[in-house]
Amino acid sequence: MKSLTPREIVEHLDRHIVGQADAKRAVAVAIRNRWRRQQLDENMRKEVAPKNILMIGPTGVGKTEIARRLANLTGAPFIKVEASKYTEVGYYGRDVESMVRELVENAIGLVRESELANVEEEAKRRVTDRLLELLVPAPSSFDVGVGTDDSPERYERSREKMRAMLVGGELENRNVEISIEQRTQAMMIPGMGGPGGDTMDFDMQGMLEKILPKNVVRREMTVAEARKVLFDQECEALINQDKVNAKAVELAENTGIIFVDEIDKVVASEGGRGADVSRQGVQRDLLPIVEGTTVQTRYGYVRTDHVLFVAAGAFHTAKPSELMPELQGRFPIRVELEALSKDDFVRILSEPHNALTKQYVALMKTEGVEVDFLDDAIESLASYAYQVNQTTQNIGARRLHTIMERLLEELSFEAPDMKMGRVEINAGYVRERLDEIVQDEDQSKYIL
Repeated sequence: MKSLTPREIVEHLDRHIVGQADAKRAVAVAIRNRWRRQQLDENMRKEVAPKNILMIGPTGVGKTEIARRLANLTGAPFIKVEASKYTEVGYYGRDVESMVRELVENAIGLVRESELANVEEEAKRRVTDRLLELLVPAPSSFDVGVGTDDSPERYERSREKMRAMLVGGELENRNVEISIEQRTQAMMIPGMGGPGGDTMDFDMQGMLEKILPKNVVRREMTVAEARKVLFDQECEALINQDKVNAKAVELAENTGIIFVDEIDKVVASEGGRGADVSRQGVQRDLLPIVEGTTVQTRYGYVRTDHVLFVAAGAFHTAKPSELMPELQGRFPIRVELEALSKDDFVRILSEPHNALTKQYVALMKTEGVEVDFLDDAIESLASYAYQVNQTTQNIGARRLHTIMERLLEELSFEAPDMKMGRVEINAGYVRERLDEIVQDEDQSKYIL
């Protein structure tokens, strides 16, 4: 785990997310505590549990983005799940343990990516050798008689000459024939999946694929296409999948982050029936996962004792105190995220590295059109976003996506025909395209 200080983590989050200082500080400390735990001796390390976080705030203010950016920053396995997916009566969706299985799958992807970097050079060398075998196949025997050209020395000279051409990219369009292994797709047997059709505890699908015969087909393709296929084959041969699986399980157990969104949707009303019973059941099922239990996956048993859980919810119609007391106790750190103001919208449109205005400028530049957003245009866009949020449904920063699309709809359509040019977006341009829609409240509910 990267040894980032809380201050460094907050500074990184500030580049992408506007405001919400309390939430950023809370997650920064939680991440630093995970690094501190790794420095402890074995006995003490087992005793230190992660301090799970509950984020409370309206939609579109940065809850999910904070958790996602945090995972990218630390290189930790991360998944986002919606608690509402587990609310169906009878669990016609997914069982709660599936979130842990998804986390392990994510960890396998991270470990595999790391292992690929280690074997990349060797894989490329092997691919070159295999391509040479296809382009300059070795004869079954050499005629070493006097006056013959078929000799080991001549073959080696031809091979080295071909290698130089191959490395130099001169043979990319030459056709070769390679063998490709196609796995027989195992037919899913009804009832084999777990509750709600989730992944089985045992990898029955994988077992069936190993038993069923493999089809090997010969296919002709260019050297450029064959290089990609052969590279994948060599990487598969060089990577120890058992080692990857073991590392992934360890990574998920010690650094995994599970973001549970819409947790307020599993709050049951007083004396509720039907769906409320299901919601209460989801809370009961979540409790052992958050508290620390062992989940069986196709890669082995995974303990959740040290997985960091970050839960989030708007809590418009419910309160955090209405969650089960036991579950409340498993989220000791609580932070409130503030609704976005007009000034926040101004900053969101101009400050972050991935600001929407910068994205649209880059997109239009691909068409040869230079777009320039003036300060008064950004102020006007922020005003419209804030106004529509106040008069219709408050969807936070997501409102900017719909407003920007509406603003630049005509320009996006005409840009390919303009070929080149410069478009200046000012407050007048913004008012011309948005004023009528914003004034018509009934229409803006559907369009904006």
